[in-house]
Amino acid sequence: MSVDISFFYLINNLAGKFWVLDWLSMFLADYLGYFLILGALFVFLKEKKWQRRFYFAALTSLSVILARGIITEAIRFFYVRPRPFTILAVHQLINHSASASFPSGHTAAYFALGLAVFYFLYDPQVKITKNWGTWFLILAFLMGIARIFVGLNWPTDILGGALIGIGSTYLIKQILTAPPAKEEKSF
Repeated sequence: MSVDISFFYLINNLAGKFWVLDWLSMFLADYLGYFLILGALFVFLKEKKWQRRFYFAALTSLSVILARGIITEAIRFFYVRPRPFTILAVHQLINHSASASFPSGHTAAYFALGLAVFYFLYDPQVKITKNWGTWFLILAFLMGIARIFVGLNWPTDILGGALIGIGSTYLIKQILTAPPAKEEKSF
């Protein structure tokens, strides 16, 4: 048995044992993304300077478009990997189409969003644990684990999506002109 299948079963076999864990995983896998988008919108609206707002909007939108809309779809065009529930007996807690699973589009998009928020709000003077961007990345990771838990993705789908999201945001950050410095702390 491959390492991917072993890790998948290690996580997915926890499904169906505790209703609270099932409910939490279904929430993380299916609905957490909406809250992350609302959080990013809050960061956008909280920023006072229009130049920094424009930079944040460009960084987040271009990163997500590159990660989810271009790279993920290009890979799926050439490589169609079946979802776990189509080839294994799994605990599937969420209905989903039998579309390609590699790389995880959710993970790619939300890691891109999370890293964009992290870059935008990062301040070397503040401890990293106080940074909203760190929480965005942690929640994107938990979303990925939850998608394995509910039977929708393989562990390597999540890893591939995370790397694509991180790489896309890093690339867009290198291309964009840095925003003007903050005069005062927003958060």
